[in-house]
Amino acid sequence: MNASAYRVDTTSRLAQWRIDNLVSFTYRKSDPFKIGKWNWHLVVEKNRSLSIKLYPEILNSTRDSPPIASFIIRIISSSGGRKVLVHPATTCVYYLAYNMDAEVRDKQLKTSDDFVWVLEVPLTGKFIIEVEFLDLKTASPNGGEPCSIWVDGSIQKESSASALSSLGRMLSESIHTDIIINASNGIIEAHRAVLAARSPVFHSMFSHDLKEKELSTINIPDMSIEACEAFLKSLYGNIENNDFLNHRLELLRAADKYEVLDLKEACHESLVEDIDTKNVLVRLQIAFLYRLSKLKICCMQYLVKFGKIYEIQEEFNAFIQSADRELIGEVFSELLSVWKGF
Repeated sequence: MNASAYRVDTTSRLAQWRIDNLVSFTYRKSDPFKIGKWNWHLVVEKNRSLSIKLYPEILNSTRDSPPIASFIIRIISSSGGRKVLVHPATTCVYYLAYNMDAEVRDKQLKTSDDFVWVLEVPLTGKFIIEVEFLDLKTASPNGGEPCSIWVDGSIQKESSASALSSLGRMLSESIHTDIIINASNGIIEAHRAVLAARSPVFHSMFSHDLKEKELSTINIPDMSIEACEAFLKSLYGNIENNDFLNHRLELLRAADKYEVLDLKEACHESLVEDIDTKNVLVRLQIAFLYRLSKLKICCMQYLVKFGKIYEIQEEFNAFIQSADRELIGEVFSELLSVWKGF
């Protein structure tokens, strides 16, 4: 058996296992694949019916915190050529597939018996098992609500809690502020020293005889007051995770403009984590514009290798009418590469 028959391809939240020949086996277990902080396995068992299992490897380091998973698991069969088929729970999808899916919410998984999907529909030829993880949580150590591993406030820099709190108070209470920032719809008072320490662009403004130094003001007309507050909170190290998620794109633009590299990277990593059909084309353009290589690779994989381009044909047609020609060329080059290897 070819070793690739057991390989599961992944992006940050999506896994696909390609099965080439169901006839030749009654049991097959995939190689481990990493999603979140766990290694996972898929298992196919064929008896009178077809069963699919999904479970994590529970190691000593994760024994006390097994995942609580929300996911959609799909079977995509390419048997029978290109066709138009409609799953009862979805709208019409035009692409090479017959879709069956199941959605699971907040299911704790410890063993291979915790999630079993029994299919009565016979499958022949090649098919794909796809798992799209919507969320992964672990039980709270103090007995509270389970905590998502993807929404944990990790974008804040590690530092003393009291120091961060003091910096936050300096901003929120306007303690000895010495610079005014004019956003598009309001003003915020801040501190030259903090801005200069966090951004070489601000440092240059205050080090030379520029109008910002003379007038003690900075004009940021392309940011709302809410986005600007989130940007400043990130510079001061006390941004809340919800504020970060709500303003990621504005923060990315500001981080690129003012050369705040750690914030730009935090936005980059966060945008990689939740790619889906609704945002993948926008994320791809953002990756191209801001030179975010990891995000671009993940968007390309999601669209092309994982076949999601067929699910958003109307949006993709609009995309190729307006996107940068170089980027469109890269997408089609990737498509040709995958088609040749299929």
